[in-house]
Amino acid sequence: MTKLIKRASAEARAFRNRDADAAGDKHHRHHAVRNNRKRASRDDDLRDAPQIEAPRKPRFAPVTFSEEGGVRFLHFGTEWVQGAMRLRKPDHIELEYAQQMMAWLLFIETPKRIVQLGLGAAALTKFAYRFLKRAKVEAVELNPAVVVAARTMFELPHDDARLTVHEADAWDFVNDGANHGTIGALQIDVYDATARGPVLDSVGFYRAVRACLTEAGVVTVNLFGDHPSFVRNMKRLNEAFDGRVVALPEVHDGNRIAIAFSGPALEVPFAALQARARLIEAELGLPARKWIKGLQESSGQTGASFSI
Repeated sequence: MTKLIKRASAEARAFRNRDADAAGDKHHRHHAVRNNRKRASRDDDLRDAPQIEAPRKPRFAPVTFSEEGGVRFLHFGTEWVQGAMRLRKPDHIELEYAQQMMAWLLFIETPKRIVQLGLGAAALTKFAYRFLKRAKVEAVELNPAVVVAARTMFELPHDDARLTVHEADAWDFVNDGANHGTIGALQIDVYDATARGPVLDSVGFYRAVRACLTEAGVVTVNLFGDHPSFVRNMKRLNEAFDGRVVALPEVHDGNRIAIAFSGPALEVPFAALQARARLIEAELGLPARKWIKGLQESSGQTGASFSI
């Protein structure tokens, strides 16, 4: 792989204004502390009063890039790939595991609201925005440098009536009651620089995720199949979704996509899924029939219908 592209532009744009604000805040805090000391010297009762520190800002890994064979890759300061874009096809989903994150299309029509937790290189967000015109598409990303990188290096359009990028914590987003019962398809890819498993993976988190779904909603989660976090996440997903979870076979360097279902019990003939898959392949160019094969392999269901 080629050398990493300098990351200065993405990080500088994201944090320049914040640093300026922080400098101003530091100046004001300096005078405030000095005045507090004067008051304390006049009042023995307050001299030993404890100081309450402001919450620390989250620390993020550096956002870096590389290119090889006409594909641009996103990294968080390590060799681990956090996203990719083929330069000649910026709206195409390049990585197979990311394509599998769209497997909910086999089971539901395009919902009114599609949400991605963890923006990455914005492949899923761009794809849904470009091709699923009936949906309001949203992404939730905590690191402002990742948002800038998606805009400047991975051709994510700016927000409009159909597209919104929330600079927020995914935990806060799924626990916001305003989001409960409103999302038809929710895609989760929340990794940090170590790529050792999702950074949010508690039963409480997955229960909040389920609460965000509409009556018949679907969640897809990017997991690491050859890591201990996979078993932990599958156990917690099953607890949160009452056992209605299946994981597609491993692709790439260990990625496995879990699919979790909410709503009434589902039973659909494989023939209907195959017909749906052919439509997805024709209209969206995604390898949907491979997903069905993966469902059969993972679930062991080889009869006439898939049920969950």
